[in-house]
Amino acid sequence: MSSPPQIDIPFDRRYQCWFCGEPCRKNLAYYAEGNAPHPSLALPACDECVKLAEKQPLTSIWECRVAVKDALMRIYAKHLAIGINWTEEELAESEFSCKVFAGFKKSAWMMYQIARDRVNYPGWPIHIDGVELDCQHNSTSFEFDGVNYTSVHAAIHYYSQQFTLDSEFFAKLVRLVGRQRFGFALRLARIHIASAKEMKRQVLAEVQADVKD
Repeated sequence: MSSPPQIDIPFDRRYQCWFCGEPCRKNLAYYAEGNAPHPSLALPACDECVKLAEKQPLTSIWECRVAVKDALMRIYAKHLAIGINWTEEELAESEFSCKVFAGFKKSAWMMYQIARDRVNYPGWPIHIDGVELDCQHNSTSFEFDGVNYTSVHAAIHYYSQQFTLDSEFFAKLVRLVGRQRFGFALRLARIHIASAKEMKRQVLAEVQADVKD
């Protein structure tokens, strides 16, 4: 099988992974099949993103990108959680002294920034020989607290995992108050992390009444 055409690479993006921005010298060969909305193509990708993309090619390179981003979120969940539980100033002022925690204090914020920047990396519009492909951006993307998620659902799943929340209760709260009040829904879900089902139903009813008012 012949290699597909390489996408155009902006000068300032040379040797950068299209998915996450990490330095790379490899290409991902994406072979379009069936009714794919674009032709086969090749684009620069790091070793990790190549492996993730080959597992979830889906029906377009943009859907493949969403799958890669979701996988990076899962793989680096602990690194991203540093930004939830700490600020850079809090880490710098912490009193960790033993070797293990001293090492964490020194490298933790950098680990968080690297993971965050890889998840947030926007890539660049795809052109082949100067012609831009009709881009099908993920219109469901969602940003909260400095991190871009592929969807509100992905953000709910991530925070539910981090704080051991009732994901169904959390999702219902977000649906009631809207994505623009995601932080409020998150605080309520955390407050009622150990509440009984009846209490959660009462909370949902009260929130719904407030929204209607």
